[in-house]
Amino acid sequence: MRIQTLWALSMFRPSKKGSLNLHTFFFSYSITRNFLFFIIVCLSFFQTSAQTISKQSSPPLSAANNEEGMSPERLMRIDAMLQKAISDGEVPSVVALIARNGKIVFHNAYGMADNKSKKAMEKDAIFRIASQTKAITSTAVMMLWEEGKFKLDDPISKYLPEFGKAEILDTFNESDSTYSTKLAKNQITIRDLITHTSGIGYGMIDGDDRFRKIYQKAGVVDAFTSENISIGENIKKLSRLPLHHEPGEKFTYSEGLDVLGYFIEVISGVPFDKFLRTRIFDPLGMNDTWFYLPKAKHNRLVSVQSKNEDEEWERFEDSRFEIDYPIKGAKRFFSGGAGLSSTAKDYATFLQMYLNEGELNGKRILSRTTVQSIMGNQTADKFGNGLKHYGLAFGVVTSDGQDAGGQGSTGTFDWGGYFNTQYFADPEENIIGILMKQTQGPVNDQTGWKFRQMVFSAIDD
Repeated sequence: MRIQTLWALSMFRPSKKGSLNLHTFFFSYSITRNFLFFIIVCLSFFQTSAQTISKQSSPPLSAANNEEGMSPERLMRIDAMLQKAISDGEVPSVVALIARNGKIVFHNAYGMADNKSKKAMEKDAIFRIASQTKAITSTAVMMLWEEGKFKLDDPISKYLPEFGKAEILDTFNESDSTYSTKLAKNQITIRDLITHTSGIGYGMIDGDDRFRKIYQKAGVVDAFTSENISIGENIKKLSRLPLHHEPGEKFTYSEGLDVLGYFIEVISGVPFDKFLRTRIFDPLGMNDTWFYLPKAKHNRLVSVQSKNEDEEWERFEDSRFEIDYPIKGAKRFFSGGAGLSSTAKDYATFLQMYLNEGELNGKRILSRTTVQSIMGNQTADKFGNGLKHYGLAFGVVTSDGQDAGGQGSTGTFDWGGYFNTQYFADPEENIIGILMKQTQGPVNDQTGWKFRQMVFSAIDD
């Protein structure tokens, strides 16, 4: 205020004709006051939205100088298994990464990123991670929750009024996909959306053929597209469609995280892609994780491949969507449930933040207590067969799952993606395993369960 006053007073001086320039004084004072107020508001915004500095300062992921308690001989078994999977035609290519104690102990690439052009796979290859996007979107939701923007059990209609009338599918006409509904007793909550208990469906991958037809007829985009549409436009279409069941009743894999991507835009006032970039990716150094890749990264995108009639790998094509959506089209659709592409190392960085209880490289993304809630059982007995429960971002191994063997310690969290990607992270052993592949169609791929089982078998301390 002292600087503001002095600047204004400097204008309070005799004019050339000897009179006081009162008009200039009051005008300058007003402009200065408004300008400083604007600066204060901007600073306040950045203070509340910028990442907080943590007292912890775990280093970023880097290559290990030693085995970090892993058996070199048993890691070589994993290498041999993956090489054999390529030579046997189980998968066309794979990037595998294992990290322990924040150090990368295994990071190898196998096969061809594109068999037709004979392009070899590289460790920094970029993959469509599809549903691995969900955990990142959930993290963004919980960051805003930490700021007191909402309660998890708030109805989503409080923020997205389009969802004010929840209705459940009652009858369905196979001949023309028309249907009738009945009013739901409860409203969809934010918790329902993040835990896949909202009753919302999943279009082309829905387990119920009726919902596949309803979503297609309504023109709802299920996961990714090169068309010129925004998530807001898509979610407004989705909000008018019926539910599988009463909100909160049971686990039904859904487009709930797409709804929450739009919710993040509304709550934060920032486009979803920019929110993730400034609040998660840049602070963590995830420079290869994008909805739509910068041109300089296009050549690193791996081809999606499927087997032809001669059992040879070739580029996969699908009339339902442009398979190269990360580098083509309008680039406006930011799917919170399936839209991101990334590398093995970038995604390992994200998982390491969770193993560090919400912090990496001195940047506090989430509180330790929030991470505990995210890993907690949010769906009771509505999910799985007792070997896992579902939290607020991941499937989480239970004590029964640990006893079954090969899944990791109790609390190991995991998920995967539509194009055949998998990951897991074990907080007790401080270990991460990631397999990045890009396939579609029927494959005899055994690498997922073998890799996980063999990673835990390679622990030697």
